[in-house]
Amino acid sequence: MFLTHLDCPRCGTRHPADRPQNLCGCGSPLLARYDLDAVRAAVSPADLTGRAADLWRYRELLPVADPANAVTLGEGWTPLLPAARYGEHIGLPNLLIKDEGLVPTGSFKARGAAVGVSRARELGVRHVAMPTNGNAGAAWATYAARAGLRATIAMPLGAPAITRNECIAAGADLLLVDGLINDAGRHVAGILAGSGGTIFDASTLKEPYRLEGKKTMGLEIVEQLGWRVPDVIIYPTGGGVGLIGIHKALGELRELGWIDDRMPRLVAVQSSGCAPIVRAFEAGARRAEPWVDAATVAFGITVPAPLGDELILDAVTGTGGTAIAVDDPEILADLREFGAREGLLLCPEGAAGLTAARRLRADGWIRADEQVVVLNTGAGLKYPETVAVEGFGPTRH
Repeated sequence: MFLTHLDCPRCGTRHPADRPQNLCGCGSPLLARYDLDAVRAAVSPADLTGRAADLWRYRELLPVADPANAVTLGEGWTPLLPAARYGEHIGLPNLLIKDEGLVPTGSFKARGAAVGVSRARELGVRHVAMPTNGNAGAAWATYAARAGLRATIAMPLGAPAITRNECIAAGADLLLVDGLINDAGRHVAGILAGSGGTIFDASTLKEPYRLEGKKTMGLEIVEQLGWRVPDVIIYPTGGGVGLIGIHKALGELRELGWIDDRMPRLVAVQSSGCAPIVRAFEAGARRAEPWVDAATVAFGITVPAPLGDELILDAVTGTGGTAIAVDDPEILADLREFGAREGLLLCPEGAAGLTAARRLRADGWIRADEQVVVLNTGAGLKYPETVAVEGFGPTRH
């Protein structure tokens, strides 16, 4: 294993990586750091060619020391699909969709759960707890069961019903909360406070290894493009771990010398019903203020107060990217248009990325000749209500 330590991006404090860790004392999330010189000496891009088509092909850049502790259901290596017909329709013929709906549990959250649970088990954790908007809880419950760990999941009542059922099927202790993810977080905090330290807090960015699983999306995009970067990567942003992870992956690849210095422009997409990052970006602020009365059809990005706001904003501004808010009617319209032209039912969060691509092309922020990757973060089949609205029904004769 090439993991050396955990680093605080806010205050610079170095933390050991040989024990379970949550936030830095200053309140910032921690980032895993590797001996990249040693990685460079040990492996090259060519060495990856014959490895299994899952995220563990990047094991030198992951935090699990013993392969026997890797908890896996075959996650990763999702397709990077050309979307030429829809792309031509919106003026982006080089549009690509990274379809995370094909991983176990039907969302990109399985990546973070696989690595996070693996490292937790390796460090002796036996019980994890977390709040969730649905998919993360389903994934962590599933992988915890696979690892022989206990999971306590707090979920808003409004979360997709299938994610609730996934938690129950995996034997998790499920707590339903009347409110949003921040309300679920308060319930988890109470459980942790009364646990005497026997339960590990696996909340978004409160442990450092979920991010390492998510960063493999960035590693895959680059490898699938022949070890080069696209011009733009568009990411639906709630807690923002995937966007932060992709940014981290690109930085590590650049330091390894596996890609050149050119970075893709990263775009954080939020719903106009919950857009704290967009508001902060437009104001030139360093931190995001909590969003009041958050609500959107893209439930997975309903995060009123993301803990990783600084890291999200760093990723966007540091790559010359942007943050954009899109409306729910636009999201549903683009979801339908994409399905009709490309035959793939996206999740509403992924469709928000399409709306952002269309609008940024119309505004001239993206050029027609640029290669654009949109992350579809989950399977559309988990959100049947998005196609059970007026205008989506069968034609009657």
